Amino acid sequence: MTVRTRFAPSPTGFLHLGGARTALYSWAYARHHGGKFILRIEDTDLERSTPEAVQAILDGMKWLNLEHDEGPFYQMKRMDRYREVIDQMLEKGTAYYCYCTPEELNAMRERQKAAGESPRYDGTWRPEPGKTLPPVPVGVNPVVRFKNPVEGVVTWNDRVKGEITISNSQLDDLIIARSDGTPTYNFCVVVDDWDMGITHVIRGDDHVNNTPRQINILKALEAPVPEYAHLPMILGDDGEKLSKRHGAVSVMEYPAAGYLPEAMLNYLARLGWSHGDDEIFSMQQFCEWFDFDHLSSSAAQFNTEKLNWLNNHYIREADNARLEALVRPQLESMGVKLENGPALQEVIALMKDRVNTVNELANASLMFYREPDPDPELLRQHLTDAARSALKEYAANIGTIEWKREALSAMMKGLLKQNKMKMPQVAMPLRLLLTGQLHTPSIDAVVCLFGREKVLSRLKEL
Repeated sequence: MTVRTRFAPSPTGFLHLGGARTALYSWAYARHHGGKFILRIEDTDLERSTPEAVQAILDGMKWLNLEHDEGPFYQMKRMDRYREVIDQMLEKGTAYYCYCTPEELNAMRERQKAAGESPRYDGTWRPEPGKTLPPVPVGVNPVVRFKNPVEGVVTWNDRVKGEITISNSQLDDLIIARSDGTPTYNFCVVVDDWDMGITHVIRGDDHVNNTPRQINILKALEAPVPEYAHLPMILGDDGEKLSKRHGAVSVMEYPAAGYLPEAMLNYLARLGWSHGDDEIFSMQQFCEWFDFDHLSSSAAQFNTEKLNWLNNHYIREADNARLEALVRPQLESMGVKLENGPALQEVIALMKDRVNTVNELANASLMFYREPDPDPELLRQHLTDAARSALKEYAANIGTIEWKREALSAMMKGLLKQNKMKMPQVAMPLRLLLTGQLHTPSIDAVVCLFGREKVLSRLKEL
């Protein structure tokens, strides 16, 4: 058997983190088994589906590098196929027309509530041996209902939650085509999974209630039933269900916020799955390791600090030219003249260990391209008479010194020893005069990047 998985989002909004994790796990399972990963866009909700949402899903998948092998398939382009299957089910007797009006259905529900029963369709138009159906009303367009079994149970071995059993007596006859002829979600999903040969369905556990209905329809169609794995939800940092109020829940907000796709993938992979104590791994390793046995059946909690830690790791590992391509547009959008400072890749190499996001890296790089504006109070505090005297000597020494970090460091140490001063007494005011900031990387590295002329220029007013 060739493993075939699918990711089937509805384009009614952006690609959120839960959906991205589902896509990642489906993709990885297919890759692990040398199978196929199918992308399907479930766009039958015409009122809420938008082209912009479709594009947001495609953009999110592209940013995460989750390449599909087949698709994207669009349900709205498969309407003829759905109607063909419905006609076959009507002919076979596994589906039937129901002429109940909305008013009749509302009255039915009210009677059931008054009797303390769960509201459900009562089978008025369900054909049974020896049963006389009501006269077909004039002017009513019928829906089509699936003739769900009334006895027995539906059981499946969920690869995350274990064995689940639902009694058929709890399920009423599902509408599979509306009165205007359009098929419903649960029916389209079944036909798609059947036609596309899906062997494993990995999705959120909000779909657990749909599963027994879908299994029954598949059995009525004499189609193979895939294995199911229902993933628990993702909670926010505060332990509540992840929602818009938690901030960036759209995947495409993360590249805008300065996160790298490999950090997001690594983080999502561990958000409900584990491989021993491994925290950092490539997607190749993840695909080799991924299985259902190590999926958690408990809700995962999003942790921004953990994501930042991973992003810092991948920024430190990233090629400087790649980071420059991300940082340069940000600096240019701020009006920064990059020709007024050192080579941007050299700045990135120095600063990238100290940041969690690409945006922080851009902001940290600014000090090399803008005039310093130190806090007067900090200058008064750190630029003492002794520091001023030592910095004048420092300026005299750098006029002729070999412009290398090692030479600058050795010269600074000699200066401190000669003046019986400690590093912070000279480095702190020097940082303020050069960058306007009190905290930077090693002062000799900063000085070396600024270049001799700029350092002398900023020390000439001492």
